[in-house]
Amino acid sequence: MQEEGKPCGYDHNNEEDDLACELETVAISKRKGRGRVTSGLTHECGVFGAIGCGEWPTNLEISQIICWGLVALQHRGQESAGIVTSEGRCSKYFNVVKGMGMISSIFNDEAIRKLKGSIGIGHTRYSTSAASEEVNCQPFVVHTAHGALAVAHNGELVNCDSLRRQVLEHGVGLSTHSDSELITQALCLNPPEGEPNGEPDWPARIKHFMALAPLSYSLVIMLKNKIFAIRDPYGNRPLCLGKILPSNEPLDGECDESREAEGWVVSSESCGFLSIGAQYVREVFPGEIIEMTRHGIRTIDIITRPEDKLQQAFCIFEYVYFARADSIFEGQMVYAVRMQCGRQLAIEHPVEADIVSAVPESGNAAAHGFSRQSGIRFAEVLCKNRYVGRSFIQPSNRLRQLSIAKKFGALAGNVKGKKVILIDDSIVRGNTIGPIIKLLKNAGAKEVHIRVASPPLKYPCYMGINIPTREELVANKLNPQELARKVGADSLEYLSLEGLIKAVRSDLKTKMPHTKIGHCTACLSGIYPGGVPNTNSDYDW
Repeated sequence: MQEEGKPCGYDHNNEEDDLACELETVAISKRKGRGRVTSGLTHECGVFGAIGCGEWPTNLEISQIICWGLVALQHRGQESAGIVTSEGRCSKYFNVVKGMGMISSIFNDEAIRKLKGSIGIGHTRYSTSAASEEVNCQPFVVHTAHGALAVAHNGELVNCDSLRRQVLEHGVGLSTHSDSELITQALCLNPPEGEPNGEPDWPARIKHFMALAPLSYSLVIMLKNKIFAIRDPYGNRPLCLGKILPSNEPLDGECDESREAEGWVVSSESCGFLSIGAQYVREVFPGEIIEMTRHGIRTIDIITRPEDKLQQAFCIFEYVYFARADSIFEGQMVYAVRMQCGRQLAIEHPVEADIVSAVPESGNAAAHGFSRQSGIRFAEVLCKNRYVGRSFIQPSNRLRQLSIAKKFGALAGNVKGKKVILIDDSIVRGNTIGPIIKLLKNAGAKEVHIRVASPPLKYPCYMGINIPTREELVANKLNPQELARKVGADSLEYLSLEGLIKAVRSDLKTKMPHTKIGHCTACLSGIYPGGVPNTNSDYDW
C-alpha cells in the first residue's frame, strides 16, 4: 500500500527506484504551495548584476541596465522580481525594490529613481523550493556585523536539508523555506579556518559554502562596493559575463581585452547584452568565483569537482526549452542547436508529408532544421495568443482542453487537405498536444504527425527545474504509439537521447580550462550528476 503523501510510479521492490521515490517525496514537500500548471515546464529564475567602472558615482544608469537585463530574462520567471543597488558609500543600507508580478509592473519610473547606485544585482523568479509569496522575492538582503549582504540565486540545492540543519545549529534563524535565504545565511558563517583579523574573508566564506553545497546554483552576491559571481563546480546552471562599452563602440565579434570597459555585467543568459550596450565575453567557468569591482574583474579561485566526477553537468534542457534562442552557451547559439536537433529528428524519424510546422515558439528552430534536412517546405499552421496566461488546473476535462486550445489559432488556409508534420520541443504531461491536433484537424488537416525535438521526459529534476513527478510524466505511462492514439496523432516519435547529445555537441566550442565536456540528462536518463540520491534527500558525495 502506498504511503500517504508518497509519489507512485516507482517499483518499491527495486532499491534504486525506492531511493528515487524518497527524494521525490522530499521534493514534493519542499515545493508545496506553488501554483500548479496543467502543462509544460517552468524554470525557477534568472539573475543579473551590473557595476560601473572608474570613478563613482558612475555615469551608467545601473538600475535601468539591470531592469532591462531582467526583462531579457523574463522567460525564466514571471512570479516576482527584485533589484538591489548600492551607492558604494554606506555598508549598512542598500536600495531595494521587490514585488510580485512581471518586471514591467514592478519597476516604474518611481522605483527606478529610488534605486540609486553604481552597483546592483537583480532577480526574476519562478518558485521551485518555496511558495510564491512576497517574502520569498529575491535578492535576499541580510544585515551582518560587517554590513549588508545581498544574494540572488538560480538553481536548487540538492542537499538543502543538511545545510539547513548546519545553519540552524549555529543559532541562525530562517524565516522562509527558500534555498536562497539559506545560501545567504550560510555565507554569514565563519569559515573553518577562522578570520584572524576580525574582518570577513568573503572568498573563504564562499569557498566554504561551495564545499558544503556542490550543486546546483549560479549566484550573484553583492557587498557595498563589489559583486561576486559564482557558478557551482558542475556548471549545472548557466552564468555569463558581458562588458559594457562606450555607445560608439561595435559589439560584434570576439571580445577585445584591450578595449576599456565602462562597466561589467553578469547574467544567467547573454540574450540581453546587446540591448544594454554590452559585449558577450565568456561564460563563468564551473566552480569559478569572480570578483567584480570598479577596477574590473578577476578570478578569485576555481573550485574543482571530486576526482571521480570528471565531467561537468550543464543542464541539457537549457538548449531544448528554457533558454532564449539568441543566448550563447558553450560557444554556440541556442537557435543553432535547436535547428540541429530538428535535422537529427528528421534523420531518425522521417515521414511523408506536405508541410513541416511547429508549436510556437520554442519549436520553431527545430522545425526549420527538420524542413531543411527532409526537403519538405516549412509553413506556419498555428498562431499563438500572446495575451493568455498560464493554464492552472481546471475542474473538468472540457475546461482543461478549452484553456489550452484558446492559446492557439489554426491557419486553415495552410493546413486544409495537407499532411502536416508538427514539431514540438517536448511533451511533459501530454495535455497540450491533443487539443492542438484536434484544432488542426478541425481546420482541415488531412494528417498530423507529431515529432518531438527531445527525448521522452521520465524523471523529476531536483536542481532547479519544475519537472513534475514520475506519475504525471506521460512518457512513463504510454509509449509513442499509445500516446499517438490517445492524442489523435497519425504518428508520434521522439528524438533519441543519443541524437540530442550529438546535436548539442556538433558545434560546441568551449573556453573552459581543464573541463571535460558533459551535460546533465537526469530528467531523460535518470542519471544524476552526484549519483543516486539517498533517503535523507542529500546526494551521496
